[in-house]
Amino acid sequence: MTFSITVQPSGRSFSANPGESILAAGIRQGVGLPYGCKDGACGSCKCQKISGEVTHGPHQSKALSEAEAAQGLVLTCCATAQTDVVLESRQVTEVGAFPIRKMPARVAQLERLSPDVMRLKLQLPANDTVQFHAGQYVEFILRDGARRSYSMANAPHTLLQTVAGGGTAPIVELHIRHMPGGKFTDHVFGAMKEKEILRIEGPYGSFYLREDSDKPIILLASGTGMAPIKALIEQLQFKGSTRPVTLYWGGRRPQDLYLNDWVQAQVAAMPSLRYVPVISNALPEDGWTGRTGFVHQAVLQDTPDLSGYQVYACGAPIVVESARADYTMQAGLPADEFYADAFTSEADKASAGQ
Repeated sequence: MTFSITVQPSGRSFSANPGESILAAGIRQGVGLPYGCKDGACGSCKCQKISGEVTHGPHQSKALSEAEAAQGLVLTCCATAQTDVVLESRQVTEVGAFPIRKMPARVAQLERLSPDVMRLKLQLPANDTVQFHAGQYVEFILRDGARRSYSMANAPHTLLQTVAGGGTAPIVELHIRHMPGGKFTDHVFGAMKEKEILRIEGPYGSFYLREDSDKPIILLASGTGMAPIKALIEQLQFKGSTRPVTLYWGGRRPQDLYLNDWVQAQVAAMPSLRYVPVISNALPEDGWTGRTGFVHQAVLQDTPDLSGYQVYACGAPIVVESARADYTMQAGLPADEFYADAFTSEADKASAGQ
């Protein structure tokens, strides 16, 4: 027996098997529901239940509180249908999502962008047609079956790149921050070598540019949240967009803005792009003379009325969730114009199951 899941206002529907999360069922059938971590930790998949009954598996209260659940809000990543269900989610894509595939990936380049950020370029199989939206992510499948998620930092039109030995091949770029003691990042910053073969799966995520709007855009990044934001900027350039875009990039110290020169070059090339770097913990020896404080608050200082904007936010969960709350409640941003990808750590995901 399966249950019917209908998503309004798009009217799209799909079936869910008993015990299968609503999100997993949607992904399996190419329905583009919004989501981020898939582990009940970030809240990106939260939507309103109009009718039907669901049961929630383990999740964090910051992703879905008891009060929100009582109001009929649902985390589709850990909710299983008990009856036919009707949901409201305005971010469902009108066309099917790109197919999710497993594939081998060869390490093409390792480049340290800062003391704790590595640019990892992966060469994908040349005979595969890889499709993704700028801003989406892939998952590494480790030997023990564990998974690690990282956003692709390049737009699809840059996929074919020149490789060593001549010729071109599909290349995806990732920005990986070293988490000391981390099973995967210790390997990236220690033993990983070029030509090593890894396994990845993707594309995942609903963080990508909505191109059917002419609203001005706020891009909000903290730390390596710049990776998918870089892809969005490349996509805007490629499409010749003239929409006003302001990038706010926050770090603790100036060295955390590891692509500052690249951003400055894009500002010079894109008349519609503004850049506001924000540092929260500068030391006297940094000689920092720019904006200070919390990056999401810098947006409010500059634009107290966000009612006519789209916001794309990526980075630490505390930054993303603070921005979501403040922008929608204080600055009038429509909730369905806030697009986010919170970089949820393995510790965050683990606590979702406790």
